[in-house]
Amino acid sequence: MATTGRASLLAGGALTAGAALTAAPAEAAPAHDGRGHHGGGRTVRFNIISDIQGDLADFGKALDDLHRINPDSAGLGVAGDITPRGYDFEYAEVRRTLQRHRHPRNVAWAIGNHEFYVPKYSDPNTLAQDTWPNGTTEDSLFRSFYNFAGRNKVYTEASFGGVPVLTLGTERYAHYHDAKLWDEVWISDAQFAWLEDRLAYWARRRRPVMVLTHHPLPNTVSGTRNKLYLGDYLQPDRLLSILGRHKDVFLFSGHTHWDLNLSDWAVRRVVPGTGNLDGFTVVNTSAVQTGWTDDGKGGEAAVEGSFNQGLQIEVGPRTVVIKARDFSRGAWLKQLTVPLHTTA
Repeated sequence: MATTGRASLLAGGALTAGAALTAAPAEAAPAHDGRGHHGGGRTVRFNIISDIQGDLADFGKALDDLHRINPDSAGLGVAGDITPRGYDFEYAEVRRTLQRHRHPRNVAWAIGNHEFYVPKYSDPNTLAQDTWPNGTTEDSLFRSFYNFAGRNKVYTEASFGGVPVLTLGTERYAHYHDAKLWDEVWISDAQFAWLEDRLAYWARRRRPVMVLTHHPLPNTVSGTRNKLYLGDYLQPDRLLSILGRHKDVFLFSGHTHWDLNLSDWAVRRVVPGTGNLDGFTVVNTSAVQTGWTDDGKGGEAAVEGSFNQGLQIEVGPRTVVIKARDFSRGAWLKQLTVPLHTTA
């Protein structure tokens, strides 16, 4: 396994680009217990995917491949766009697919923008954007997600084999509140305070924290310097200022569907003013449904051929190893070893 140094980048503003982390081709992952021992210390293994968006066949393939490579996984994180539109019957189809395939008991669901697309339809078969929201209330969209995820907030904390996993999400669908907006993320004071508190709690205990969110932060991983993804957050500086204080925070974001073969699939993001010159790690989750990449013209182009990608995370006593996986080929793409700055 290749080991990167503790990347440092002195940046001039709160939204300056992160430093891309170099990665080695991934070795075949041994099928150790997700909560067992490996390499002389306790290692917890779990997986993260994103953007299913109705591609249930590829979702099933991803689950099958994940069970082959990590049969005792400590958990599965899904970084939003669980459904194509957010209908209750679409959530039910995801649940049935999950039940038909072996999967970890612990699943952490993040909410994505596609969970708010019911208002674009007058019925499931009729796109009617001119008459948005077609009688659909904002509250009903959140209720559908809560019923599926089994909780009453978009943000929550889970434990994957003792590793804290914090899930973030928008608390408003922006177009209900401002006609000029659509999918932009709005985070309440309560969610910000909760995030700040939980990160501080785990920092005092010298533990790395995984943070799962659908939308990527600007100027971080692949695609986020593209104009399509620079404005996803209404309060990006506030979120960055909280995350940026902690060296052993790992942020996983989806939404872009950009290919994990790209060099900036993982970066260290330094936030000036936080006192943390090493930054925190940001990782692209890629997608189950359809891949995209840079078109060289300031936009994006679809990746040709079959596409179905995700991650395996291995949290050890001194390092976190992040492995990129191609589920369609059953092959590792690359891996990255990030040294932990503080260990329990």
